[in-house]
Amino acid sequence: MTPTSNYITIEGRELHYMEWGADNSESVIAWHGLARTGRDMDELAAHLAPRYRVICPDTIGRGLSQWSLNPETEYCFAFYAKLATGLADALGIDRLEWVGTSMGGALGIMLASDEMAGRIRHLVVNDIGPVLPETALTRIRTYAGNPAEFDTVSELEQYFRTVYKPYGWLSDAQWRRLAESSARRKESGKVTPHYDPRMVTQFTAHPQDYELWDNWDRITAPTLVLRGKDSDLLPRNVANEMTARGPRARLVEFDGCGHAPALNLPEHLDLIAEFLDG
Repeated sequence: MTPTSNYITIEGRELHYMEWGADNSESVIAWHGLARTGRDMDELAAHLAPRYRVICPDTIGRGLSQWSLNPETEYCFAFYAKLATGLADALGIDRLEWVGTSMGGALGIMLASDEMAGRIRHLVVNDIGPVLPETALTRIRTYAGNPAEFDTVSELEQYFRTVYKPYGWLSDAQWRRLAESSARRKESGKVTPHYDPRMVTQFTAHPQDYELWDNWDRITAPTLVLRGKDSDLLPRNVANEMTARGPRARLVEFDGCGHAPALNLPEHLDLIAEFLDG
């Protein structure tokens, strides 16, 4: 099923999103991680498209979406929530399923407890919890706030293969697509990851954004938590607590990966499809 590339203005900012299965009546919003783009969801979207309309946005400041003119006030969950709600409204999506990786999962936790409570029918949270370890935060701020630069896309791809090794197995074609869909060339001629480095101001201007236990406890939608067995972002004790409070999520761990499972293997795709269908 062939996807389409689309642009829409929400809250005065242009967002880019990929759409799969446009003629289907039921909808899934699949939201990517902190420094990534909606193209990370290609395999999942293709798998779900025979039944669902799947929307895969680029967050503001990432991919082909507009960069913020006010980084300290817009690179935060409060604004991302407005964008997500406005996007669903503009696309005529009343009820939906939400699949979020890392930052996209944290955004889903916030939305399912507040702005979209009652609209999100099933929530899938990929390798993030209602609290983040300081060691993981430090690692993220270090690489995301100072994106590497290279002369060639091939060098950028090799860099991605190294820093995203915890994603688990990807085919050569998937690594190449990941690099090409998340690269931009600067005026200097260097290539660098396709995001605004200022998006890490979320961690300094909004230090409480990832403290979400109160939100977690308000969620009533059926919830599935996915965890890479070697994840440093979602410790096992936090994942266990997520099964005992709030929506009392179902927890599934994947071997051979850390943060975050790439959602590209049959065991990932079938599990999510079965959960959403249930």
